[in-house]
Amino acid sequence: QLQLVESGGGLVQRGGSLRLSCAASGFTLDDYAIAWFRQAPGKEREGVSCISPSGDTTNYADAVKGRFTISRDNAKNTVYLQMNSLEREDTAVYYCKVRVVVSSTPLPTVYDYWGQGTQVTVSS
Repeated sequence: QLQLVESGGGLVQRGGSLRLSCAASGFTLDDYAIAWFRQAPGKEREGVSCISPSGDTTNYADAVKGRFTISRDNAKNTVYLQMNSLEREDTAVYYCKVRVVVSSTPLPTVYDYWGQGTQVTVSS
C-alpha cells in the first residue's frame, strides 16, 4: 500500500532551522514528482515546494524562496525540506503529497496521496 510519512517537525525559535523528511513506502519514489504543502490554523492548505522525479527541477512559493530547499534521495525513497531562517508565519502543519496518474478509459485517473502531516511551530 502506498504511504507517505512526514517527520522532523517541532518547536523552533524564530530564525532557526528544521529539516522535514517525507519517507515513502509501497512504491518507488523516483518515478514521481513530490510536493510539500502546509496549512496554518484557520487558513487554506497552500503549496510550498515541489521537486521533479530526477530532482533536477524545483519550485518554491514566493514566501519561502531563498529560505527553504527541497531535495530528494531516491536511494532512501525520501524527500526532504530544509527550512532555514524560520519565521512565525511558517507555523503550520506540513504535508507531502504525491500524485499518481493511472491510464484508463476514457480519461486518466488521478490519485493524490498525502502524508499525515508534521507540526512546525516557530516561536518569537
